[in-house]
Amino acid sequence: MKILHWIIATTFMLLIGCGGSSENGSGTDTQNDSSMSIAELGELLFFDKNLSLTRNQSCASCHDPENAFIDPRDNGVNGAVSLGDDGVSLGDRNAPTAAYAQLIPAFDLNGGDPTGGQFHDGRASTLADQAAGPPTNAIEMGMPNNASTVDRILENSDYVVTFQDLFGMDIFDDVDLAYSAMAESIAAFEMTDTFAPFDSKYDRSRSGYGGDDPYTMTAEESLGETLFFSAQFTNCHTCHQLKTLPGRAEELFSNHKYFNIGIPVNETVRAANGLGTTHIDHGLLENPAISNNAHEGKFKVPTLRNIGVTGPYMHNGIFSNLQTVVLFYDKFNNLSRTLNPETGLAWSDPETPHTVATTELEEGPALDDDEVDAIVAFLHTLTDKRYE
Repeated sequence: MKILHWIIATTFMLLIGCGGSSENGSGTDTQNDSSMSIAELGELLFFDKNLSLTRNQSCASCHDPENAFIDPRDNGVNGAVSLGDDGVSLGDRNAPTAAYAQLIPAFDLNGGDPTGGQFHDGRASTLADQAAGPPTNAIEMGMPNNASTVDRILENSDYVVTFQDLFGMDIFDDVDLAYSAMAESIAAFEMTDTFAPFDSKYDRSRSGYGGDDPYTMTAEESLGETLFFSAQFTNCHTCHQLKTLPGRAEELFSNHKYFNIGIPVNETVRAANGLGTTHIDHGLLENPAISNNAHEGKFKVPTLRNIGVTGPYMHNGIFSNLQTVVLFYDKFNNLSRTLNPETGLAWSDPETPHTVATTELEEGPALDDDEVDAIVAFLHTLTDKRYE
């Protein structure tokens, strides 16, 4: 991890020049490289804390490359949700990993069965749409509007030259166009191989994909893989399989659809962010494109890439351990799974019980403890090599 951090930091300093770092909030002009690509500009913007109100937060604060592009901070809520630039505001949803987000399709109503899009509710259709959100979100980076964000870009003359080189000399004549150029640049960086290396143990175990470092699954991992993909033994494949055999290399482990799986309220988060337990997260129904109440409480199926290192889990970060997640799913088919192992208490009721996907969740037989452990072991093989 330290080596990765050094590489990223060194690359960042080389790109912006050693005269002053935007990460330090100085706004100092830097040595321009007019040959910079849009993705390289996006990398600078991704790490630039000057784009937040108090110059205290960047995209990387909640999507840290050293931590599989999630928020590694505790934030007073066991890492369940993120802290805003003001050091006080807390969100209500867990920051999803930005890894492999480039491969999520654009949001599509899909004839009433929505798919794709960014954020947990797909309200941002594309990566660029998503990148445009946090800077002006009041409880995230906190900038008042697009114009104030563009003003921060204009503080750095080398940003100005690079934007003009990449997007045209008149790019700053229209604030919204300049803001969109910022978002497009960040999205271009998120579309680089840095975010989607496909080099996990799972990938390296695929025939012909191991390269110089092939991997052979352990007996437990192999059992977990069989259980995971088997329609006979589990229902994991229902939501977390996109490709079919034999072409399961570069599997994203998400069908990009939306389901309500019965997640309860995270009371710790609600107490901390002031919303209280009576507040309801309506999930997909909070997407402006959705009005059908049948979609209330549904959230997008996340990728399972790096799932072993991206806890806490679920859209509200309510579960700390990956094993708990598997046990939670198993409780729908296993009458012996009555207690949440993290609390020692009965599983709490769903936040929105009337739309829970019982048909999908109740597919498959109960699992024994060894099978649960095997599935967890397999899920750990989905970790990118640099985080192993």
